[in-house]
Amino acid sequence: MRWLLVVLLVLLLGLQTRLWFGEGSLAHKAELDKQLESQQQVNQQLRERNEFIAKEVGSLKADLDSIEAKARKDLGMIKDGEAFYLVTDQDAGSSTQITTEEVDSP
Repeated sequence: MRWLLVVLLVLLLGLQTRLWFGEGSLAHKAELDKQLESQQQVNQQLRERNEFIAKEVGSLKADLDSIEAKARKDLGMIKDGEAFYLVTDQDAGSSTQITTEEVDSP
């Protein structure tokens, strides 16, 4: 009878050790929950980015004005009859691009 009690105590101690410190322990589960929450936040940000890109692609497919605006912004394209001025700031080492429309006067 005494041996059975010792065996049961050793078994209980082994199970408790695994519960608190081993693979699948409560600490391990808490760490996995933190990783899951972090990954869900990243996934939400990526979903929002994908929705924005999908809207932009839809706009580019449907509207010529959005194609023009994208080309002007990304490629620095200028319309005929416009003047392009590049203003530089020598102190900061940066530049600002300004495009203005020239209007033909009668």
